Amino acid sequence: MIKSKKRILVRTGIVVLVALVLLLGIKFWLGYEQYQAMARRGPMPVSVTVASVSSMSWRTEFHAVADLLAVSGVELTPQLSGEITSLDFHSGEYVHRGQLLLEIDNSNQLAQLASDHAAQQLAEVNYRRDQRLYQAKAVSRSVLDTAIADRNSARAAVANDEATLRKLAFRAPFSGWIGVRDVSLGQYLTPSTTIAALNVWNPLRVQFTVPQNQMPLLHPGQTVRLTVDSYPDQVFKARVIALSSRVNPATRNITVDADLANAHDLLRPGMFGEVTIRLGKPQMRLVVPREAITYSTFGDYVYVIHHRKFPDGQRLPVAIATSVRTGATRGVRTSVLSGLKLGEQVVVAGQVKLRSGMPVVFHPASH
Repeated sequence: MIKSKKRILVRTGIVVLVALVLLLGIKFWLGYEQYQAMARRGPMPVSVTVASVSSMSWRTEFHAVADLLAVSGVELTPQLSGEITSLDFHSGEYVHRGQLLLEIDNSNQLAQLASDHAAQQLAEVNYRRDQRLYQAKAVSRSVLDTAIADRNSARAAVANDEATLRKLAFRAPFSGWIGVRDVSLGQYLTPSTTIAALNVWNPLRVQFTVPQNQMPLLHPGQTVRLTVDSYPDQVFKARVIALSSRVNPATRNITVDADLANAHDLLRPGMFGEVTIRLGKPQMRLVVPREAITYSTFGDYVYVIHHRKFPDGQRLPVAIATSVRTGATRGVRTSVLSGLKLGEQVVVAGQVKLRSGMPVVFHPASH
């Protein structure tokens, strides 16, 4: 009885072992067949989006940070010391040349002017009397010369008083927009005290620097495009009016001055922005969508679509990694200096799934 049970167990074990071996053999055979099929057909195609290499007219552009300066702009300061007795302007208003802005205490100067006027009148009377006496030969020439000198000295004293009074009545040196007032009525001013800033807003000067090797490409009359972060969607146009007469020996840059019409007073002196200036003549360049470029420390490359014949006889499109030398990027396109030909198709979406030589299924990018 015991021997019979042992024989049954042995037979059962043998059957299970044979079934297991058959199962593993079938699985191995199927895997081998799949491997052979993949070897014949290659890896499964990857879906990508492509665009054609095109050409377009391309001009070299130079970009730089620019400062906006007033054509005329000053910090108003008095020439003489004294107490403010009258304020005749408001912060932020437009003032005209010669407009009275403030007055400094002039009581002493008015008294001095009255005294000098009296001395001048006396000197004039003495001069006329001595002139008649000289003509009558009643006095010598030296007496007349003294009278002439006294008269001229008295006139000069009056002129000096009047000049001092004009300086105490502070007026706008030119027309423009005045800034925030920094002084108050009754304040004592000194020549170093700032009254307010006065600037002309239209036109403005756009000033920037370029490397000396770009100097031959610049000339007065060129158009400069300016953008500022205050108005990101607006482009302001300026015109080059002058280049500096010397190159900065520390930076080897030359300063460029441009004139910008600010008709709507949107911009202010002291702002900064980015200028773009086109240099040289336009040239035809190959361009691709900027998404096609893969940047790497080993060099930039794109995936170019080629057709390759596989072992099973099929001719399928494949993506080949191709090294390129890129130029500037402008908008959504990047110029390519070498590595591509006009009309070639490059991958613009799906690169992360690719390795060079993989088959692809592609469709054109939407415009």
